[in-house]
Amino acid sequence: MRKTRYQSHSLERLRAAGLRPTRQRLALSRLLFEGKDRHVTAEQLHAEASGASIRVSLATVYNTLHQFTARGLLREIVVDAARSYFDTNTRDHHHFFFEGSGGIEDIPSEEIVFVKLPKPPAGKAVNRVDVVVRIDDESP
Repeated sequence: MRKTRYQSHSLERLRAAGLRPTRQRLALSRLLFEGKDRHVTAEQLHAEASGASIRVSLATVYNTLHQFTARGLLREIVVDAARSYFDTNTRDHHHFFFEGSGGIEDIPSEEIVFVKLPKPPAGKAVNRVDVVVRIDDESP
């Protein structure tokens, strides 16, 4: 069987991140990284995988998303205690979160300016700052 360009790209991406290219990781990598940057929940990716006849459990999707995040392939955006999105755009930027529809959209990092950040606790350093601007998209 011949590898497609996307399979080869996914394989290289996983190996560069130090992840073993399992069948599930390769399949989910192709779904995530083909095309434009996007935001997905584990449930959305699981449904997408099922629709593409990729047999993978929701637990495997969660585990894979967290592994990809830990290796810098994805960025996790926690919008509340019960909901996280995974962003394929790992560059510095912020987000609008539409509370009614649950949609999420990028805000370029230069659109938000910080005058001052609080001093981190002793012995700690700031890694990055994530801003989520919440939008009530159900109001007129």
